Amino acid sequence: MVVRRFHWLPMLALAASATFATAQAQQRPAEAFAPKDERIEDLPEGPGRDETFGLCSACHGYRLVSNQGMTRDKWDETMTWMTERHGMPDIQGADRDLILDYLATHHPPKAPARAGGFRNPFAPQ
Repeated sequence: MVVRRFHWLPMLALAASATFATAQAQQRPAEAFAPKDERIEDLPEGPGRDETFGLCSACHGYRLVSNQGMTRDKWDETMTWMTERHGMPDIQGADRDLILDYLATHHPPKAPARAGGFRNPFAPQ
């Protein structure tokens, strides 16, 4: 018969490690979300750049926006969805038009890389 001793040792080590990590995290000051690689100056110049960057980057990195490629109508639908679903301010009138124009001009739908390239099997045909 084999008697196991110190079966609690791995659990003790794990608990000590978690306690140490928690103490370390509490000593560091809390950092606000601020992508260091995104600056308004890096965006394409044009009317609406400041407003668009300010609105979008208030909640997420602008890279999320710049990686999209949508028509003006799709950008408009997306802004409505973010207002209804995520509590984005309801921008209307000339301000909304300015932002939509900027997005449609500088982040239009992306052309396929090559003819017959990847096709999303779940996209409507």
